[in-house]
Amino acid sequence: MPIHIAPEFIIDATLYTLLVFSVTTWTLIFFKIWQFFNNSRSNERFESAFWKLPDLKQVKTLPPELAKGSQARLAYEGLTWLEEHQLSAGKTLKHCGDPTELLEQTLRVQLQQEQHTMESGLTLLASIGSTAPFVGLFGTVLGIMNAMHDITESGSTSLDVVAGPIGDALVATAIGIAVAVPAVLAYNFFLRRMKVQRTRLENFVASFLSVALDTKKEQA
Repeated sequence: MPIHIAPEFIIDATLYTLLVFSVTTWTLIFFKIWQFFNNSRSNERFESAFWKLPDLKQVKTLPPELAKGSQARLAYEGLTWLEEHQLSAGKTLKHCGDPTELLEQTLRVQLQQEQHTMESGLTLLASIGSTAPFVGLFGTVLGIMNAMHDITESGSTSLDVVAGPIGDALVATAIGIAVAVPAVLAYNFFLRRMKVQRTRLENFVASFLSVALDTKKEQA
């Protein structure tokens, strides 16, 4: 350890780092809860309204309060592609090929974007959950080293002299674990919710393709 850096400064910096980790963790937790809840509610409202429409073209006539959520964005992306394909079929590379495969690819790309949105913040939660205990352990090791140095200088090895500084040093490990546990639990919970929502989106993509193909056959 460099002599010009006080051990107390490094220990305090460790504790402040854990504090930042904790604030970041709980901010992400509350944000992701709101994000998943809001998206799930929007999807339910849109899906209910979507299946009551007479045809796909009526999707864009839905009121703004119903046209929200990942399913709505998927439907709008698919409908926009269908409209562009009717005007540009065979004229641009974007619309060259089997229409069904092209539409499916368009929806899959949008689905990946929706998944990236749902995944945002989860990597940071996983990183905090895995590193916080080690940051706390680092602070504990430095605290014990500093305590041993002070004990050596005092020349006393009584329990009263030894227990206090070492006990204070162990606080950093406890804080690191306390920060890591909510991060890991939240990560696992949101990962499960993300998989559930992705499954629902994949089912919606399959249903949208089926409706689009039926509509195209009727028009033909």
